[in-house]
Amino acid sequence: MMIRYRKRSMMIRYLVLLILFTVMGSCADTELARFEVTAGEYDRQDWPVRVEVPPLAADLEEAVGLFELTPGGRAPVPFQLDFEDGTAVIRFMATGVTSRGTTREYVLLKRRGKQPVTLPVATMQQDENELILSDASQPVLSYRISEIMPPEGVDSVFRRSAYIHPFYSPGGMVLTRIQPPDHYHHYGIWNPWTLTHINGREIDYWNLGKGEGTVRTKAVLETVEGPVFSAYTALQQHIDKGHTTGERVTMDEFWEVTYWGKSADGKRYILDLHTTLRNVLQDTILFDAYRYGGGLGYRATGEWNNENSTVLTSEGADRATADGTRARWCIVEGASPVKEGRSGILFMSHPENREHPEPMRVWPPDSNHGELFFEFCPIRHNDWVILPGRDYLLKYRMVVFDGAITAEEAERYWNGFAYAE
Repeated sequence: MMIRYRKRSMMIRYLVLLILFTVMGSCADTELARFEVTAGEYDRQDWPVRVEVPPLAADLEEAVGLFELTPGGRAPVPFQLDFEDGTAVIRFMATGVTSRGTTREYVLLKRRGKQPVTLPVATMQQDENELILSDASQPVLSYRISEIMPPEGVDSVFRRSAYIHPFYSPGGMVLTRIQPPDHYHHYGIWNPWTLTHINGREIDYWNLGKGEGTVRTKAVLETVEGPVFSAYTALQQHIDKGHTTGERVTMDEFWEVTYWGKSADGKRYILDLHTTLRNVLQDTILFDAYRYGGGLGYRATGEWNNENSTVLTSEGADRATADGTRARWCIVEGASPVKEGRSGILFMSHPENREHPEPMRVWPPDSNHGELFFEFCPIRHNDWVILPGRDYLLKYRMVVFDGAITAEEAERYWNGFAYAE
């Protein structure tokens, strides 16, 4: 197994209830640590786990293995090992369903000889235009680095970067759309703010046609490829186009995107999007309450309409009733050319997010020719004051699937997301 050691500037942190650590000797084929992971009061499904382990010191250069202790014996578990401010941390996936009140026991071993090299769950290829994340030979997503122009004959003011498209289901269906004729400013998965004011002057970063603002990728700051997750962190800048001094950056935004690999059956994968917003001005920025803006926006494939796609929220709302309501999670799905016949995304909002359960913008079935738009919109009902020099974090998880996800499964996935920290 290939173990990577690195220090990340922005770490995704997952907390597990640590019941027991037993530190053994450091000779070959000996136990370094033993611990239990408990589901607590919640059923969970396929949830990433983060565990702090005793200092391994020189053992880090030796072969180390993680195993789950099951009735059938020791089962090897892929993991990634890190140092965080001098603390040794491992991350792995607790696969399958972990029922409430149950525990799973693991042991970390120093083993004799070298272990086989484990390939990363995903690799990344990057040029000046885009970063492509692929699982084996199959693309998962493309993150846009350079600005892309709108279709021929459309005003160049609609050019844009800093979004995800194409975004694929496990079976290869493209789930996103950019620059649709009804909304040239829509870009796959993206999150600009709409009705924004600085010193009383409006800057709209969403409606590009107004020429007031935009969002651009400044740089990809870091990429990580490992046997449990692969990730990238991008710096996006919110641009005020109408300031008296010319264009200026008003906000830095750090997008940390983490891919956790496919499920055992290959029909699902988990993707995390953590976005940290920072006001770089000396002035306060006001996000006015509005039905669009920020959070996580999704323009669905043009193949979906009001006859072949559905919406279901954690509160039981559907496409006709979800708009303006709040939810912990939302399933968006529709017809697909994959063999299962359906594909979709389970969107989840973290309890620490502003306004959680989070308000949503969902196009009703009788609007925009029946096409589908979904957004977690933390300013839907209330203004948000963004103070200078402070960081504001929003955390989202997506379970991307072919086939179907039930409400019960969605609840288990959300529990693993919500109660892991």
